Amino acid sequence: MQDMNTNNTPSQDRLMTEKEAAAFMGYTMRALQNWRLRGGGPNYVKVSSRSIRYRFRDINDWIEARIINNTSQMTGA
Repeated sequence: MQDMNTNNTPSQDRLMTEKEAAAFMGYTMRALQNWRLRGGGPNYVKVSSRSIRYRFRDINDWIEARIINNTSQMTGA
């Protein structure tokens, strides 16, 4: 099974480790851990009690939901 499509972009269902997801998003692993604890971050997959994965699709959706084009769209969230 291939992780990449013909455009060399990750498959939407590809699972990334916490480290890969943090690097992709430009955040630290600690930020992802805090979001999981407090809420507000992208959805994740809990494979086991010690194994967390992120789907490319969920990270992309999370980013897309935060795109704004002017300051009047900003919320207090």
